[in-house]
Parts: sequence; C-alpha cells; structure tokens
Amino acid sequence: MTFNPRHAVPLTAVAAALLAAFGSAAGQAADTSPDPTKPESELSVGAGYVTKDNGRFGQYNGLRDEGLYGLIDFNVVRREDATGTWLRFLGRNVGLEHRELRFDHNRQGNWGYFLEFSQIPRYEPYTVTSAVSGIGTPNLTIPSTSTAGSPVELKTRRDRIGLGFDKQLPGNWDLQVRLRNEEKEGARLWARGTAGGGVVGGPVFGSFEFAPEPIDSTTRQLEATIGYTGDKLQLSGGYYGTMYDNHHNGLNFTGGLAALSSFTPIALPPGNQSHQVHLSGGYSFTPTTRASFKVAYARATQDDAFVTGVNVPLAPGVGNNLQGRLDSTLAQIRVTARPLPKLSLLASLLHDDRDDKTPILRYNTLATGTSTFNGDNEPHSFKTTTGKLEAGYALPVGFRLSGGIDQERRKHNFSPVRVVSSREKTDETSYRAELRRSMSETVTGALSYVHSDRDGSPFLTTTLNNGTPGSNLVHPLHLADRERDKVRLMVNWQPTSPLSIQLFADHAQDKYSGRALGPREGEAQTYSLDASYTFSDRWQATAWITRSDTRIDQSSCVNAGTTGVCPATAASPVWDASLRNVGDSFGAGLRGKPYGVLEIGADLQYSDIRDEYRQRAVTPGATITPLPDVNTRLTRLNLSAKHALQKNTGIRLDYIYDRYSTDDWTWTTWTYADGTRVLEAPVQKVHFIGARYYYRFQ
Repeated sequence: MTFNPRHAVPLTAVAAALLAAFGSAAGQAADTSPDPTKPESELSVGAGYVTKDNGRFGQYNGLRDEGLYGLIDFNVVRREDATGTWLRFLGRNVGLEHRELRFDHNRQGNWGYFLEFSQIPRYEPYTVTSAVSGIGTPNLTIPSTSTAGSPVELKTRRDRIGLGFDKQLPGNWDLQVRLRNEEKEGARLWARGTAGGGVVGGPVFGSFEFAPEPIDSTTRQLEATIGYTGDKLQLSGGYYGTMYDNHHNGLNFTGGLAALSSFTPIALPPGNQSHQVHLSGGYSFTPTTRASFKVAYARATQDDAFVTGVNVPLAPGVGNNLQGRLDSTLAQIRVTARPLPKLSLLASLLHDDRDDKTPILRYNTLATGTSTFNGDNEPHSFKTTTGKLEAGYALPVGFRLSGGIDQERRKHNFSPVRVVSSREKTDETSYRAELRRSMSETVTGALSYVHSDRDGSPFLTTTLNNGTPGSNLVHPLHLADRERDKVRLMVNWQPTSPLSIQLFADHAQDKYSGRALGPREGEAQTYSLDASYTFSDRWQATAWITRSDTRIDQSSCVNAGTTGVCPATAASPVWDASLRNVGDSFGAGLRGKPYGVLEIGADLQYSDIRDEYRQRAVTPGATITPLPDVNTRLTRLNLSAKHALQKNTGIRLDYIYDRYSTDDWTWTTWTYADGTRVLEAPVQKVHFIGARYYYRFQ
C-alpha cells in the first residue's frame, strides 16, 4: 500500500481551520437535534484506496495511481436572520487533484460576492515510453535513431480562480460582474514530421518524431452585465471579453532525423483576444403578445508575433504577425402571440455575420504549379440568416397540433486554390409538424415529423496553383445537397402512482445528391426507455436502457484532387466506406433505508460501443486494406452506505468497480522514428474503496 502525498491535504489542519472559523463542533455535541429553521452545515473527512494504476478511471479525477487518497468535503453555512445575510464556505474533493473551493457572502435582494478556486487535471490515458528529453519545456532533444525509452507521464492541469459581484440597484436595475483567470500547464501528445505513402483505407506512415506540446498558458475572462426588470420591459446588456496568452510561442528541437532538421522551431498556438458588447431584452405589449430581441458585436484579434527562425521562406511584406481580425455581428428578434385562446403563434429572425478581415498574404513561396495550395492564408467569412414561423392550435379531445417552417441561408467565402470544391451559398428549408395529446390521466404522448431540404449555388471547380482547372468531384458533408426526414415519438405513462415509464424514439434518414464523391446516405436512430418505481417511503428503484445507431455511406477516390477526373484504376480506385457507430447502454439504481440509521445506494451502468468502417473497393481489380472495427465496453458499479452514529454524526462507505475494455488498434502498430511507443492496456479494472466520517452542525 502506498500513500500519494501530492494529492493529500492535512486532515487535521482542515478540520481545525473550519471549526475555528465557524464554531466548535464539540461545544455543540450535547444537543444533537437540528433546528429545522436554521441552515445545516456538514464536514466529511476520510480516506480512499485505489487498487491499481490505471489510465481511464483516473483520467480527470487524479485517481491514477494505486494507493491512499484523502477524502475531504465540507459545506459550512451561516445565516443572519435579522438582515437576511448568508455566509457559505464549500469544498469538494479537497484531498484530490480535481478539487473545488467556493466562498459566498450575500444579502438577499441587496448584494453578494463570491470567490472560487478549482483544479482540473487531465491525464493522457495512454502509456508512453520515450527517450525524448525536455518534455514539458519548449526545448526537446530527440534521438537520431530509434531508441528504447522509459515511461513518460503526460498530463495537463488547469488552475482556475474566479470571483463575482452582484448588486441590486435602485429603480429595478441590477449589476453582475464575473472574472476568471485560468492557468494551464503540462504537456500533451504531438509530433513533427511529414506524411509518406500508405494504402487506401489504411494508416498512412511517414517520418514522424514524438514531440509533446508544452502547455503553459493563461486565459482570462471578464463579463459585466447590467439589467433592468419592469412589469413589461426587461433589458440586459454588457461586455464579455477573453484574453489568451501562450507563454511558449515555439517548440525548438535538437537532434532527430536529418530529413526533419529544418523543421525547428515549430510555432505553437499564438495568443489572441476577443471583446463583445451585447444587449438583449423583451417587452410584453399585452398579456398574450411579447417581443424579444438580441444584438451583439464582437471583435477577435490575433497579433502575437511570429516565432522566429522558421525555415519556411516568407514572401516580402507579410509583417511579423498575422494581423488577424474577425468581426462578428449578431441580431435577433422574436415575437410570440396568442390571438385566440386556442391559437399560439411564433415568428423569429436571426442574422449572424462573421467577417474575417485578416489580410490575405503569401506566406509560403514553395508551392508548385500543380499543387492545390498557393501559400496564401485563407480567411473564412460567412453570413447566416435564419427565419422561423410556428403555429399551434388546441383541438378537441385533448389534441394539440403545431407546425412550422424554418429557413436557413448561408453565404461562404472560399479560396479558388483549394483541395475540395466549395459553393458560395447553401439554403435549407425545414417543415415541422407535431401532434400532442393527453390520452388519459396516466398517458401523454407526442409524435413529430420534420422534413429538411438543403441545396445551394453550383459547386465551383477548384484551381491549381498554376491557374489550370482542378476538380469539383467532392461535396463536403456540411455543403452537400441533402434531404432529411426525421420522426420522433415521446410517451410518458404512469399506470400507477409509484410507477412511471418514459419512452423516446427518434429516427432520421439523410439522402445526399449532386456530386460523384462524398457522402451518399445517412441514418440515425435513438431509442430509450426509462422507468422508476417507488416501493415505499424507504425504497425507490430506477432503470433505463438506450440504443443509438448512426450510419453514413460515403464514396472517395484516390488522386482526383489535381486531375479533375477520377482515374478509377486499380492503382487509383474508387472506394466506399459505410461508417457506423452503435451504442447500447443500460443502467439501474436502488435507494433504500432498511432502518432508521442506515441508508444504502447502488448504481450499475454498462455501455457497449462499436465503431465500424466497412471499406471496400468499387473499381474492378482494385484491393484495399479495410480498417478493423473498434469495440469499447464500459462497466461501473457504485455502492454506498451511510450509517448514523448519532443524529448529527455518522460514517459513509463507498465502493466503485470500474472496468474499461477496448480493442482499439490506433496505436498498437505505431512506432515513432525515434522509437517512442504509445500503447493502451486493452482491459483496465479498478476497485475504489472509501470511508468517511461526517459531522453535521448548525
């Protein structure tokens, strides 16, 4: 058994600090009957044990290593009845890496402020062995030949500090201010290299070296809003800003393959910032007619200096930074009305304009005449206009019929020299209808249908760097002509007072047309059944089961990007993929109180997820190596018991069994040029046992 000091917080120190600040527990032990008119506080102290090192169970909570961990939670509450002032100090998982602390102080209807702190770890779930040194810093040393390495732990940690202030102002006005500062540090998977040859439908191998990205950044967020609440008019407006600062602007390399020696340094994500002003509100013209609106303007900029020493030639006049700028304007209006007791109407219109004003400059002068890039950066601007009309009418015998029309129009910009063809505009119209009814006092249900049709302007042929035509064979998923039909059924049945059952079924079918390559057909199905049963005041049970099945068929062609035609030969074939994701999940829960001082709980969850690729060659004589399926199964059992020693003290026991299994092949055959291996244990089983002592006081 081991103890993890990096996760531990001295238990006696925390307990002493809480009791000193909010009153001695021992002094209150004589009267164990809580006063129902006063808020109750609780302190919980204990320890937990993880039976085995793991990659998935502790990925976000820090319970990665075998050993003991401190379990500390508290919620201390004080109220001053005369003034309505509340004081609260909350702590969750204080002894673990994903800890939270929050201090609140407020006076009802007048003012309030809070201060909070949280830590969020994220461990890489894979096992990495590498001889690369300098990991976590911007200076890496890479072996020049394949070298066996030693285990490396990759993780990131976010430290967040937030504070806020609320104030009720005269004349129905109120003010809110929120500020958050996040420091993120660590390292994550990354690489440098060039892609090489491969096989159709299989992994593409090339010269890649393990180069973990160092993480050391600061993100700040500031939000200030002022609101007005009147009988008919409500308003809210303010400012929201974000600032991201990456303390590493480049990753430097020593050693490695001679063929990659010129790739140093490599630029890392640059700093940026955004500022938005917004105003929203609503006005009730009559008790049955109301209008609301929202307008916002934002500007995002990226002017962080380019990393120096990049070995890619830059054309003259590009400057020392991107000069990136994106202006966003949003305007929305919505009107609801009930002109007749049985008729309701809704109309809304939204316009979203994202104007990318980044200068188009040539950064790479090495592009060849037959390439599908010319070295220019490509700003992305688009405009979206969405309109909606909806009506609902109450019919006899408890039926209610509603229907609507949605219209969305998008306008895109594009660069003529590109890999995949594009179109300037897309238009999508959706028709919706729903029939809802309370079929009896115990059964309510709704059946809805949506038909959507998307098309747009003609697909444009790409242009090669030398000005000759390229191709327009592919219709990208988000731009392709598509017809979608979607049916949804919802039923809520309560046959008896203690039993409740909910049924949900959703089926959608997509058909794509217009291009020779790209998506062809798609289908999505979701079914779920939930039930709950109350045996008595002491025993309750729940159960649920869900199945989701998502499929899409697509067609592709090798070496069609620069020729304008698909060769459709054995060397450059047409091939199809029938992608599918199937998930089956179920769960059950039980809560009970066998007798007065004992409470128990049990929860079981199981998921079986399968990813299928199902690739095949269409061109006669061609062969491909299809990707194998990936199966992932998750099982978790949670058991808990709480036993009261007195009315305000007791112990709590927790047991968790977590099993993760997968046959994911992604990393099993991969070895970096420097010898680094990234692997995942196919089966991971972990047991967690925790014991706590809790004390409640007022």
